[in-house]
Amino acid sequence: MNGFTLDSSLGEFVLTHPNITVPPSGSIYSINEGNSPWWELGMAKYVEHVKRKEAPHSSRYIGSMVADVHRTLLYGGTFSYPADARHAAGKLRLLYECYPMAFVMEAAGGRASDGARRILDIQPEHIHQRAPIHMGSVQDVKEIERFLKEHNK
Repeated sequence: MNGFTLDSSLGEFVLTHPNITVPPSGSIYSINEGNSPWWELGMAKYVEHVKRKEAPHSSRYIGSMVADVHRTLLYGGTFSYPADARHAAGKLRLLYECYPMAFVMEAAGGRASDGARRILDIQPEHIHQRAPIHMGSVQDVKEIERFLKEHNK
């Protein structure tokens, strides 16, 4: 997968990021920690874990899924918008928010999950269906899945 940037002086897109490949793991996590009072235990435990690692992860959250995912594509780590007590089915729309970003992430060698299954394997039941999402570096997303499985019973 290649990344292009608009060069406004030329009025053309120029190849700036050839062969984008998500690193297998990263040191940045992107999540709206303002929602932490409503998270499931597994998500709270994961975020606490990455903050307390020997080499703690940095929190970077812009609040724009596209911008946060762009950074994750280039530098690794994770972007998460988990389910919580107020949004049990997640908040982002599966068909027109989760699917496109999951497709891009996987095309670059990353992983995209709802916490238990691959986003692109979810069969939609209706057009505005919502889903939780965790995407980014393969090892980091697998670690989120492990925390959710171990602590959300």
